[in-house]
Amino acid sequence: MKYTFNGKNIVVSENLKERTQQKIGRLDRLFPEDALVTVTFSVIKQDNTIEVTIPLQRRILRAEVTAQDMYTAIDESVDVLEKQMVKYKKRLKDKSRRDGAFKDEATFIIHDDDEYNTNGSEIRIEKSKRFALKPMDAEEAVMEMEMLGHNFFVFRNGESDEVNVVYKRKNGSYGLIEPEY
Repeated sequence: MKYTFNGKNIVVSENLKERTQQKIGRLDRLFPEDALVTVTFSVIKQDNTIEVTIPLQRRILRAEVTAQDMYTAIDESVDVLEKQMVKYKKRLKDKSRRDGAFKDEATFIIHDDDEYNTNGSEIRIEKSKRFALKPMDAEEAVMEMEMLGHNFFVFRNGESDEVNVVYKRKNGSYGLIEPEY
């Protein structure tokens, strides 16, 4: 794996880089050999945050953990990444058996010598909703989302006539997701 380290309000020391590579390195067998790992360390007041992003062929794995100690945050982020990758591989194995479209992705990600147990919980959709998408702008969609008390809202953009999603971010601001073709 190839690593890129960034720091926000922190100078990333060699010791921190080595510890991160050592901890994430234990997951080497789960990822392709040429996987690119982007690690961002940030410190805000007493909170130490680590963001780890690993782009795969068609997916992105991401872990963001905040802790009192940066080394604790590193350990927890590795646990999050491992759980995500094991779930992802299990889903790919199941889907590639049923759907040929997933076979290419599965052969890229799943190694024959994987020793990790992929017996996890199945994804179960408990509720399905249907609703009319009214054309509106993003600000109107945010107001609608706030009135409903949700943290995201799906709507049809009045300008582009495409389906968009507005969502509430952790810092209290809002985000907009637009499709890209």
